[in-house]
Amino acid sequence: MKKMIISGGEGQLGVAFAKRLQPSYHIVSYSKKEMDITNPEEVDKIIKQNKPDYLIHCAAYTDVDQCENMKMKAFQVNTLGSLNIAKSCKSHKVKLVYISSDYVFDGESNVAYSETSKPNPKNTYGLSKWLGEEVVLKTNPESYIVRTSWLYGHGGKNFVRTMWYLAKQGQEVSVVSDQIGSPTYAEDLVEKCLEIFESPYGIYHISNQGKCSWYDLARVIYQESGAGIHLVKPVLTKDYQKTSVPRPFFSALKMERLKQLNISLPCTWKKGLTKFMGKEKL
Repeated sequence: MKKMIISGGEGQLGVAFAKRLQPSYHIVSYSKKEMDITNPEEVDKIIKQNKPDYLIHCAAYTDVDQCENMKMKAFQVNTLGSLNIAKSCKSHKVKLVYISSDYVFDGESNVAYSETSKPNPKNTYGLSKWLGEEVVLKTNPESYIVRTSWLYGHGGKNFVRTMWYLAKQGQEVSVVSDQIGSPTYAEDLVEKCLEIFESPYGIYHISNQGKCSWYDLARVIYQESGAGIHLVKPVLTKDYQKTSVPRPFFSALKMERLKQLNISLPCTWKKGLTKFMGKEKL
């Protein structure tokens, strides 16, 4: 039985990987408290002791707003932490899967970004994740970089669960209508990651198909919950007062590598959302 380490094992994606891969793989899952990826000695000790075949690197500092306030921490975790992981995986001949983000792009395109599109992050989070990609590929070319977008899953806080809760409360919400992307269900992402494990190394885009705005997504959630969609009000990013951190206005991903390898694409974001709601029993 092949062995796999999951970093960031307490997060929604780490949980999804562990749940799906057991019992086919021997899973060793580490929370951020159990494996400090910013400590190279600790990382190497854990990898050396476990001798895994794969390491799924989900651990990251993902709070986009806080990354601007805590720039040093963002780069320590997302860039240097990924470098530590990559070095140790290289040393111990471990296949590495690094989970990255659509935020490596600036969002100024009017067509979906392919794996060969040039990154140009517009905030600290996106820059730290892109530099993480760079150090991983330069340190350990035998790695998979998986970019995904607007991720949600079971457990933890995410946009979908928050909107569903507010819908059930009958609360009116203002939601950004001019940021476009592809909502991605964690379990759909995991399924496709499994299919690339024996494929060529490099960069892959994996998200649910189709695109929408946060406003569109919230309206569907409210509709599915039985709440009136009139409660969801559109607001432009420039008028949204909760954050001043720039975000890409368009970050849909084109999955060219999956197509080239004849791997079927994930289902649409609406179907993914339906599956999530059915399992979540919100």
